[in-house]
Amino acid sequence: MSAMLRADFGVEAYPIRCDITQTEAVDAMVAEALAHFGRVDILVNNAGTGAVAPAEDITDDQFRNEVEIDLFGSFRVARAVAKQAMIPAGYGRIINIASMYGLVGNKIAPASPYHAAKGGVVNMTRALAAEWGKHGITVNSICPGYFETPLTVDTLNSEYFQNYAHTVIPLERYGKEGELDTTVLFLASPQSTYVTGVAIPVDGGYTAV
Repeated sequence: MSAMLRADFGVEAYPIRCDITQTEAVDAMVAEALAHFGRVDILVNNAGTGAVAPAEDITDDQFRNEVEIDLFGSFRVARAVAKQAMIPAGYGRIINIASMYGLVGNKIAPASPYHAAKGGVVNMTRALAAEWGKHGITVNSICPGYFETPLTVDTLNSEYFQNYAHTVIPLERYGKEGELDTTVLFLASPQSTYVTGVAIPVDGGYTAV
């Protein structure tokens, strides 16, 4: 992957293995990135998981694991990057990948721990934006809808989902490769100085109806 990024885009990639459920590992990861690059300007919190089951059957461990990774993990990384890099530099762009399920419920795939954790990410984003704005740090979240990935493509192309999409998504389809990227680029831009604390749905209009 590092070689591909260097060949295709002319940028250096420096992969660091990290368990975001462990504070010591997160702090060490940020310190190593700083030692290598000298600064961290942009953070995209994109780790996540998803427990799908009726709420009455969700176990304590499933709920706890969801919050531990999606919410607490995002906070750990944001805290470490802000403390070690962005606050001292007086500049930063933090982009938390939440979900449209952090804004609304759903009737197609019961996932109450995921809704709870991503809803927490949305409001944590507001809290961090309010607290760190004085340091020149913007904190925003993106709330993707249904997007094609290797794990979801079969489900999204099923007749059942296609019928569902035509009913509940104004654009009547799932998101395609590249349709999420521009939102990340917008929020990461040094020109997006006055945008902070917002949750931007990229969902084909799902949360509009």
